[in-house]
Amino acid sequence: MPNAIIITAPGGAENLKYVEIPYKAPAPTEVRIKTTCIGVNYIDIYQRNGLYPVGAPFIPGVEAAGIIEEIGSNTEGVAVGDRVIFGTSPSPAFAYATHVNIDQKYAIKIPFDISDEALLSLFMKGLTAHYLLCRIFYVLPDNTILVHSAAGGVGTYMCQWASFIGAKIIGTVSSDEKAKWATANGCTHVINTSRQDFVKATMEITGGKGVPVVYDAVGKDTFMQSLECLAPMGLMVSYGQSSGAIPPVDLSVLSKKSLFLTRPSVFNYKADRNELVLTAMELFEGMRQNVLKPRIGQKFALKDAAHAHKLLESRQTMGSILLIP
Repeated sequence: MPNAIIITAPGGAENLKYVEIPYKAPAPTEVRIKTTCIGVNYIDIYQRNGLYPVGAPFIPGVEAAGIIEEIGSNTEGVAVGDRVIFGTSPSPAFAYATHVNIDQKYAIKIPFDISDEALLSLFMKGLTAHYLLCRIFYVLPDNTILVHSAAGGVGTYMCQWASFIGAKIIGTVSSDEKAKWATANGCTHVINTSRQDFVKATMEITGGKGVPVVYDAVGKDTFMQSLECLAPMGLMVSYGQSSGAIPPVDLSVLSKKSLFLTRPSVFNYKADRNELVLTAMELFEGMRQNVLKPRIGQKFALKDAAHAHKLLESRQTMGSILLIP
């Protein structure tokens, strides 16, 4: 029988239960995937704790890689035995399972020269880095950008990508170990927030000008200070909230420097199939050229998903966390 992690009510990691689930035949446009590895992302935690409400009971998870073992009657261009990866289907995609049915338009074939685990370790994070750097704000070589959580999952690939572009990167981290990791992955300047004021440091680095864009996945603990780091007409990109939800904001705080604010989602920016495929091809080539360097931080058995969530919530991770069915 297939197995999965089920959440019956919002709450802590202890609400993740490993159970048997019934077989479900794929719909006409779906493929049935036997998963080989499953990604763990902050959105999984937001859904588990109720920050992003999902009707319970549900199977969490948005991304996984695996092998197609059955196809629907109205599928095209896919076959049993194909290795595929997915991550942008309407959330949740029920990825924390040994077998997943997914619409074929969200499945991307994995090239023969790239491993499932290596690709999965950067797939959703790489898609996110792409839309942040190349769609929301088109980062150029003469830009200086501020990236919070520079040693985290998305932050690592943002630093690698922006460094390849030639931009100067100010990265914030919470420890000396993470500072070394951020520097190794392309950060020009690293600010250790455990003993440095990142607003003061950023303004010193930029000669008082501020930066044209801030990428903030931390949320509550950094949001207001991040606004202070922006240059006039700068863009605040709030794409996560690992420290907690951002309290209500009086938009008049933006008027002092005519700032812009956005709260984007990868699910919107990569909803178009052509955009998804083209971005995936960039990720493949980035891996081949060693621009994007996958790092798997930890692996857990699927049944131990609660341990993976606790580790991610600790904000002490470097690299990606994978679940193995």
